[in-house]
Amino acid sequence: MVRQGSGQTPGPGKIPPDSSFSPADGAAGPVRARYTTGEITILADEAIRAANSSLNEIAAVQPEQRTISNTLIRFEKTMGDFTDRTAPLTLMAYVYPDRAIADEGSLAEEKAGTFSIEVFTRRDLYDAIRGQVPGTPEELRLYTNTIRLFERNGLALPDDKVSLVRDWKSNLARMETRFSSNLNNDNSSLEYRADELEGVPREALATLAKTKNGTYLVTTKYPDYYAVMKNANRSETRKRMLYAFVNRQAGENTKLLEDAIMVRQQIAHELGYKTWADYKTDGRMAKSQENVVNFLAELKEPLKTRIITELAGLLEIKRTIEPGANDIRPWDILYLQELQRRQQYALDDEIVRQYFPLDIVTVGMFNQYSGLFGVDFIEEKVVKVWAEGVRLYRVVNQSNGRTQACIYLDLFPREGKYGHLMTSGLIGGRMENGSYSIPVTAIVGNFRAPNNGIPSLLSHDDVVGFFHEFGHTLHNSLTTAPYASLSGYNVEWDFIETPSQAFENWAWEPDVLDSLSGHYTDHSKKIPPELRNRLIRTRDMDTGVVYGRQLMIATEDMEFHTTKGPVNVTGISERLYQEIMGIPPIEGGHEPATIGHFMGGYDAGYYSYLWSNVYALNIYERFRKDGLSNQTTGRDYKRWILEPGNMQDGSVLLRGFLGNEPGIGPFYKHLGITRGINASNPVDHEK
Repeated sequence: MVRQGSGQTPGPGKIPPDSSFSPADGAAGPVRARYTTGEITILADEAIRAANSSLNEIAAVQPEQRTISNTLIRFEKTMGDFTDRTAPLTLMAYVYPDRAIADEGSLAEEKAGTFSIEVFTRRDLYDAIRGQVPGTPEELRLYTNTIRLFERNGLALPDDKVSLVRDWKSNLARMETRFSSNLNNDNSSLEYRADELEGVPREALATLAKTKNGTYLVTTKYPDYYAVMKNANRSETRKRMLYAFVNRQAGENTKLLEDAIMVRQQIAHELGYKTWADYKTDGRMAKSQENVVNFLAELKEPLKTRIITELAGLLEIKRTIEPGANDIRPWDILYLQELQRRQQYALDDEIVRQYFPLDIVTVGMFNQYSGLFGVDFIEEKVVKVWAEGVRLYRVVNQSNGRTQACIYLDLFPREGKYGHLMTSGLIGGRMENGSYSIPVTAIVGNFRAPNNGIPSLLSHDDVVGFFHEFGHTLHNSLTTAPYASLSGYNVEWDFIETPSQAFENWAWEPDVLDSLSGHYTDHSKKIPPELRNRLIRTRDMDTGVVYGRQLMIATEDMEFHTTKGPVNVTGISERLYQEIMGIPPIEGGHEPATIGHFMGGYDAGYYSYLWSNVYALNIYERFRKDGLSNQTTGRDYKRWILEPGNMQDGSVLLRGFLGNEPGIGPFYKHLGITRGINASNPVDHEK
């Protein structure tokens, strides 16, 4: 998942392009990481004042004196500066250990979001920029996208309508921030006796807190959640865990989401769109919500057929431990899949973990892409970070030795921290004063933390997720786009997941798995070939359930945002769960309240995971054909996919890299779907 800042470019604290960024001159790091109470609020307010001052000067330029340079280009720089100053502040809402300071980060995020809406609903700025004549293709691209942003915020409407849109969007931004903050602050936990956790690996139990009575406290963070759902032998234990997980912040977040959907309907209507989904897909690769709905509909029956087959297999396994069982419940699925891995593939997740210590995986992943893209990854040992365990790496260009980007890794759970995996841009790439800035990106995750001398050990699912987020990170790190608002992963939303999903495929290749592995007690011991091959064979084991779940969430997202009037998000979610997964959901759950994507930029956009995977698998097919480490292909990928940002449409970039239009074939093959559609590309549904 990508978390985007409120603007896009480097300001205070950036590293000069030729800096070696040694501990002697860079101990503070590329962004500020430590704050005292009140500082984030002060810094956010200062950033807003500085941006407003510059924007007011742009608006004040007399019409006869306006040029591209003193309107559009200065506007771009101002907003880039603003984002570089505020994005590190808003990240603290998701990661800072001190709750009071994290709350300031949430408030800063809300202020930044509101400010951005105010900027793009200012008619004086719109009038100052509109009508200027770009002098280069790059300026034309920037001009077109900037004007489009203003007009998507209502600037083509009369002033009274613009005011309405501004108020609604500001209110929406506040609701979205509150929704995310609620999930970040959620500390839900369950108390279990030792016998209730029978089957949970001792390595996982060792990481749990205990009460004075000797019972275990199990949080709803991913490491704890999956340890219970995959391993706890007692059905009731898993049921309680799932119930708690899908009810995190259910009371307030359900209302926030439903209220937000109503506000989105009002905004879309005022802007001349039938639905919010029409508004959000306009300008994306999908082009319209009808194309998305058709794409999802094409997948529904084939995936349902596969899900039925997979659940039937799980039911047979369930009958071996519960004779006479005649159904599968939601809290059974992960547990039975883990049993299936053990019984049919002789795989034990805890044994697999032993071969994937986080440090070894990190180095192996870096090495995989170092030669491919001509960069080195160097850890900075002496640097200030916001929490223990956070690491900082420089991305160094091999050809000239210059620091090209910086990457923070914050990968262990802690109280109040964002609960999933995400990538967050902190400093954007852009040309400034004749040199290129140094993008800074953070990967935030929740892998099992080191404990009692045992390092962080990753499941293979963790490895795949790490590769996914690293794809986002390289997209942001290796950009060469001249403007911050168009650099890195600031691309069409249904293209944004393409590099990340392409990179997931590397984590299934035998040679790559060998390079990533090393037993935690002896790093020279790679994962045994026979174990590795059994692991690879599980790739298609639960494709129906995995992609069926993505289809379910994408479908409910589109239904939320194409319905007119009040929306019962829980009711829609429960109906689609039954319809697509083929079994009833857990009673009393409120899962939409726990899905941050719906209020984190993926509203009417969750389909992008499936949509982008079509492109990702086409990309991977070329690498498979040319060689996963083929440096010529790597250079082409860097040139066509990672570097350009949004300087060209995603469709143009894909054709440039592939040499032809992407086809649906690799995607259907991956899903095990044999029937096709009359299109070479998802967008062709509109024909």
